[in-house]
Amino acid sequence: MHDWVTLSCDLAAPERTATALLELLQCRGWVRLVGPQEGALQGEEQLPTLQQPSALWPEGPGLVLSTGGSSGGRSLCLHPLANLERSAEVCGRWLQRLGLDPETCLVWNPLPFQHVSGLMPWWRARQWGARHGWLAPELMKQPSVLQVHCRQHPDWRKRPMLLSLVPTQLRRLLAHPEGCSWLQAMDVIWVGGAALPMDLAALSRQAGLRLAPCYGATETAAMVTVQTPQAFLAGHRSCGQPLEGVRLRLDPDGALAVHCDRLAVARLDPTGGLQALVDEQGWWRTGDLATLGDAQVAPDLQVVGRRDGALQSGGVTVFPEQLEDRLLSLADRAGLPLSAVLMLGLPDPEWGAQLVALVRWSTPDRVPAGMDALRALVSGWPAAERPRRWVPCADLAPSRAGKWDRRRWQTWLLSQQSAQQQEQDVDVV
Repeated sequence: MHDWVTLSCDLAAPERTATALLELLQCRGWVRLVGPQEGALQGEEQLPTLQQPSALWPEGPGLVLSTGGSSGGRSLCLHPLANLERSAEVCGRWLQRLGLDPETCLVWNPLPFQHVSGLMPWWRARQWGARHGWLAPELMKQPSVLQVHCRQHPDWRKRPMLLSLVPTQLRRLLAHPEGCSWLQAMDVIWVGGAALPMDLAALSRQAGLRLAPCYGATETAAMVTVQTPQAFLAGHRSCGQPLEGVRLRLDPDGALAVHCDRLAVARLDPTGGLQALVDEQGWWRTGDLATLGDAQVAPDLQVVGRRDGALQSGGVTVFPEQLEDRLLSLADRAGLPLSAVLMLGLPDPEWGAQLVALVRWSTPDRVPAGMDALRALVSGWPAAERPRRWVPCADLAPSRAGKWDRRRWQTWLLSQQSAQQQEQDVDVV
């Protein structure tokens, strides 16, 4: 029998959650990590129910982690503990090639524990025998308080310090002298989860930050390519080279495929069924379009975009179609006359992209009050999934085939913005 349990991650007490996870894994079963109120925020109907017959599950112990995946929607994937161990091992050897002893390091961790981004820093530190420091989300928004908090740690600057960030966090910290000073104290700053904007990379180089841009996924148990800080500071622009045991290729359509010995053993589809992650040759086809450098042994990876229509907002993968369906369902239950909604991503220097919602009402008189009601419906959603603007659009409708022409409506939205800007310019004159 292959048992599984759900472990809710306590943001206020991550160490307690980590201790509970180790105890559960000792039972040789599978543990699904979930964030606080994950079902309410993401909609349990959109995630597998995990009601699989136990005989179909691979041997544990292992973790069941939520992922954006490569199929255009959220799913869950299964990682035996050996995958996490191999990921930590190759990361440790990468540090050794930089001249750092992993065991002597202090690992700072400001990322959510229920995601592979926050799980793996803790797991690496545990496997290496390094020190580990939790950083609450609120601290990352208060650079002066963050700096005071970290300097009180007994190992501050007595050990090499490692940090993992997403670009949104990096930009916020760089905007404040205390945040910049705190970042400058780090020996390695892995930055991933979304593309590193060129202006942010330039600002980081100007500040002398030892960034290590990287690429990875939940399916690969974190990073599979990484750039060295020395190469970053020298001006190299990429997600780096493959780590030990990793091979990369580009499919004919430009999609990136990954081969390594720590890919998730299976994915749970929205119906709860086990699905193979890799093809017969062991390659996993990602949701990213990429280019590879000319080097045959260790090519530089550059990710150029998503092939499934997903957006990257603040280091989080956002799927507009899922959010639209969720909002329509919530509006219906709330009795709001919402006929159509379309969520589009507009470039944002801090977030990478932020959502704008186009809305069509069945009763036009509900526009002012209705928009406030919609904002209230999404007030509990994660920040990356909440639209920053709500735009009424009386003509909003899909094509005759029932599909959205997102490019058309993106053009419409941009034209509306341009017209509004022209009107503002006339008023100023």
